[in-house]
Amino acid sequence: MGGREDLLRSFLDKAGWGDAERRVLAADASFRRYDRLTRGAETAVLMDAPPPQENVDIFDFLAGCLDEIGLSAPQTLAIDRAAGFLLLEDFGNTTFTRALAEGADEAELYRLATDTLVALHQGWWVESAKIPPYDEEKLLTEAALLVDWYLPALTGREASAAQRESYLAAWREVMPDMLPPPERVPHKLVLRDYHVDNLMVLEGREGVACCGLLDFQDGVIGPVSYDLVSLLEDARRDVSEAVVTEMLERYYAGMRHEIDRWAFTASYYALGAQRNAKIIGIFTRLSRRDGKHGYLRHLPRVWRLLEGDLQQPVLAPVKDWFDREVPAALRGLPANPDEDAATQEETKV
Repeated sequence: MGGREDLLRSFLDKAGWGDAERRVLAADASFRRYDRLTRGAETAVLMDAPPPQENVDIFDFLAGCLDEIGLSAPQTLAIDRAAGFLLLEDFGNTTFTRALAEGADEAELYRLATDTLVALHQGWWVESAKIPPYDEEKLLTEAALLVDWYLPALTGREASAAQRESYLAAWREVMPDMLPPPERVPHKLVLRDYHVDNLMVLEGREGVACCGLLDFQDGVIGPVSYDLVSLLEDARRDVSEAVVTEMLERYYAGMRHEIDRWAFTASYYALGAQRNAKIIGIFTRLSRRDGKHGYLRHLPRVWRLLEGDLQQPVLAPVKDWFDREVPAALRGLPANPDEDAATQEETKV
């Protein structure tokens, strides 16, 4: 086979897993892929994260930081930073998504996820140049994915320069609410994809350690509101209104001495709107550029979430832009270039 496969075999041989059975565990919307290795009664997870697109060092670094504050991130069993391979502790198969599908109590799982965020936000202490800030430039670049991918897919033409600039100008107006000062809303580690697909139920552990954390290698330092809205405004599943209300109150109670509630609420909805706009762009891009059309079926839900966020007064400039440039008739599904692929199994994003 040569090339990367030879590097992988050498890595596994050195780690003592060269004779293990290897099966695909999950693909990823990035360049990463994951395999499960089985060696007798033992299992491990292989992360194949080819450089320069990916960086296994930051995953290993953040996993160690999370472990130090009592949270459950996969332990590193072996690492090749130059080649981009990680051998990780296997957390099993019970994601929160699977547990919910098998009848687990929704509120109990979301309480665990919310308490885990409180523990993260109260315990985070790390200052490192390895973790970039979630700053205005990054937030605007992400929000722009909607005008760069969704609008052209729906209308058949590129967004005009004036249309794109007015869109970004609207977001700049609400930036003070998205990025409140840390003394009002603390800036801690943001895992960025904190939702039920990336959380694991771990048996035999206590408290928040029962919540296994995955997919945090893109972590940044930003407002603590981001991951809570990521959890409760889930692009892939409808979270009950009762659970959303309870978890917001539960988080407020856990962080009442750390946050300004008004500033936190404004940030929660502003970042929720930014995230949902970004997701609409990403899901469209995955379809148009990468042929992963299964994501399109989530767009109606993401639009509903975005429209709900835009009802908040702090988002008036952005709502005005959407009402003017993307009226209800344009808030739908882009044409699928390959209808037969629309029902394909998704990979996670």
